[in-house]
Amino acid sequence: MDLTKLNVSHNVQVAGVVSFYMSAALVMVFVNKAVLNSSPELPLLFLLNQLVLAVVLLHASALLFPRIEIPRLEFSSAKKMIPVTLVNVMGLVFNILCLRGVEASFFQIARGLVLPLTIVVSSVHTRTIPGARVVLAAGVVACGFILGVAPHTLTTIQWRSAPSGISIIYGVLSSLFIAVHAVLIKVSLPHAHNSTIQLAYWQNLGSAIFLAPFILIQGEYGMLFELMASPDWNGKMFVWGSIITGVFGFLLCVAGLLSIKITSPITHMFSSPVRYWAYGSLKIFSQGAYLGSLR
Repeated sequence: MDLTKLNVSHNVQVAGVVSFYMSAALVMVFVNKAVLNSSPELPLLFLLNQLVLAVVLLHASALLFPRIEIPRLEFSSAKKMIPVTLVNVMGLVFNILCLRGVEASFFQIARGLVLPLTIVVSSVHTRTIPGARVVLAAGVVACGFILGVAPHTLTTIQWRSAPSGISIIYGVLSSLFIAVHAVLIKVSLPHAHNSTIQLAYWQNLGSAIFLAPFILIQGEYGMLFELMASPDWNGKMFVWGSIITGVFGFLLCVAGLLSIKITSPITHMFSSPVRYWAYGSLKIFSQGAYLGSLR
C-alpha cells in the first residue's frame, strides 16, 4: 500500500514538473522571438541579461526561503562544473542564434534533432542499446515534426520559405549541445550536493562569465548604445522581454534540471516535441482563424 502511494506521488511529481517545463518553454519561445525580431543585433546581450537575472533571482529566493541554499564559490567546485557549464552556454548561444534566423516553425524542426541525439549520446555514455519502444517513439516524434511543416491544405500547396543554411547548422549544433548537456547534468548533480538549485546557480553564473567577453568581441555593447540613440529602436520591448524571459528562464532552468533528476535525459527530452507540437498547433490555429476572417 505504501509502495503504491509512493509510486503515485512520484508520477504526480513527474507530471507536474514536465507540464510546468512545457508551459514555461512555450512562453520563452514566444517572447524570445518577439525580442529577437525587435533587436536582432543583440542576441548574446539578450541572453546575458537572462542569465544574470536568473542569478539575481536565485539570491533573492535564498533570502526569502532559508531552505534554498546558494553554493559556496570554491575553485575546486567550480572546476568540476566547467564541462556542464561550457556545454550549457554553447547550447544556449546556438539556440538563440537559430531562433533569430528562422521562423518559429522551422526552429522546431531544427530542435527536433534533440531527442534522437539525446538517445545516441545517452546510449554512448551508458554503453547500452536503447529499447525498441524508445526508438519507435523517437521515430513517431520525428514523423510529427515532418507533418508539422506539411501543407495545411491539400488543394493549395504552399510550403514555408526555407531558412538559411547557417541557421539550420545553428539548430543542429544547439540540438547536439543540449543532448550532451542533458547527460552531463546527471554526472554533475553529485558535485552540487545533488541539489538542482545549486547546479542551476553554477550553470547560470558560469555561463554569464563565459559569455560576457564574447559580447565585447562581437561589439554588442557598442551596438546597444547606438540603438539607444536611435528613435526607431523599441527599447521597452528589449527591457521587458529580458525581464520576462529572465524570470521564465530561471523557472525553466530549475524545472528542466529537476525533470532530468527525477526521470532521465531521454524522458525529459520527450517533453520537447510535445511543447513544439503545442506551439505549432497554436500557430496553425491562429493562421486558420486569420484566413477564415478573410473569406
